[in-house]
Amino acid sequence: MNNFIYHNPTRLAFGKGQISTLSELISGENNLMITFGGGSVKTNGVYDQVRNALSNHDYIEFWGIEPNPTVETLRKAVNTAKENSIDFLLAVGGGSVLDGTKLIAAGICYDGDPWEIVLNRNGGRSVPYGSVLTLPATGSEMNRNSVISRAETNEKFAFISSRYPDFSILDPMVTFSLPPYQIACGLTDTYVHVVEQYMTSTGQSRIMDRWAEGIMLTMLELAPLIRENHRDYDLMADFMLSATLALNDMIRMGISEDWTTHMIGHELTALHGITHGESLAMVLPGTLRTLKEQKRGKLLQYAERVFGITEGYEEERIEQAIEKTENFFRSLGLSTRISEAEIGIETIESIADRFNKKGVTYGENKNVTGDVARRILMECL
Repeated sequence: MNNFIYHNPTRLAFGKGQISTLSELISGENNLMITFGGGSVKTNGVYDQVRNALSNHDYIEFWGIEPNPTVETLRKAVNTAKENSIDFLLAVGGGSVLDGTKLIAAGICYDGDPWEIVLNRNGGRSVPYGSVLTLPATGSEMNRNSVISRAETNEKFAFISSRYPDFSILDPMVTFSLPPYQIACGLTDTYVHVVEQYMTSTGQSRIMDRWAEGIMLTMLELAPLIRENHRDYDLMADFMLSATLALNDMIRMGISEDWTTHMIGHELTALHGITHGESLAMVLPGTLRTLKEQKRGKLLQYAERVFGITEGYEEERIEQAIEKTENFFRSLGLSTRISEAEIGIETIESIADRFNKKGVTYGENKNVTGDVARRILMECL
C-alpha cells in the first residue's frame, strides 16, 4: 500500500427531513447565493423546503446550471456572485449543479476567466459552499472533484477544488420523483466510479478491495429492486449513500487508480451530448477487454468475488465477468455500444487525436494514449 493522507471534512446530514437543518448549517451573516439547475426542484418540493429552512436568511438565486455544466453559464454566475459580494454558496440539485458551484466558488476568488481554473486543474482559493443533493451519482457532495464543459470548443475537463463541501444534505425522499433513466445513469456512474479505483492490480490493499467489492455487490443487489420500486425509502437510502461512498476518497487510500473509462466518456459527452452515466456503460466493457492483460489478476478476482465465477479457463472467466458487467448496464435500460448512438469511426479518430494532442496518458500504468483509446473505442462499436 502506498503512503497517503486522508482528510475529508464534509459533514453529511443524512435522512428524512434533514433539509430543515440548513438554518443551522449556514450562518445568517453570510452573503448567500443558492445555485440551481433547470427547475425540477420546484416540482419535487425541494425548493419549498429550502426556502422554508432559510426563511430568516437573506440570499439571491442563480438558475440554469446545465447537466454537464458549461463555463459559459458559470461565468455569468461568477459575475453575479462578485457583484453581490457572495461569500457562501449553496448548491441545490444533482452532481452537475454541485460541480458548477465548485467552479463558481473558485471563480469568485479569481481575477481571470474561470476556464483558466479548469485548464490549470487546480481550483486555488475558494469561498465555502454546501449542497442539498437531489440525484445520487457523482459523489460530488463529498469530494473536491468537478467536471466542466466548454460549449464553444466541445471540450470537457476535470479540475480539483481547493475545498470540500462544508456540508451536504442527503434526504432519500427527494429521489422518489426521479425519472427511471436518471436513476439508471446514477446507478451506472456509482458502479463505474468503484471499478475505476478497484480494477488495477491485485495485492495493494485487502481492505480497499473488500470495501469496493461491497459497494459493487450492493449496487448489483439494489438495481433490480429499485427498478421495481424506486419509491422505497430504504432502497434509495442505500443507493444514495453508496454513491457518496463510491467517490469520497475512502476506497482509494494507498492504491493505484485507472479513470480511462471516464476520460473517454467525457469526450463522448463533449462531442455528442451522451449522458455521462450512459457513456460509461458504453466504454467500460471495451476498456476491460482492451486492457485485460494488465488487469488480468484483478479481473479474475472481480469475476470470483463479485459474480461468483470460479470455473473454466482464466480467459473464459474474464470474458464472463465482462459480459455480466455489460449485461448489468443493459438491465438498467442503457446502451452499451457506441454504434447504438450512431457513433462511428469519425468520432473514434477524433477522440484518439484529441488524446494525442493533449499529450496525456491515462490508466494505472499511464499507458492509455490516443492510440490505445482508439483500440478501446473499436471494442465499443
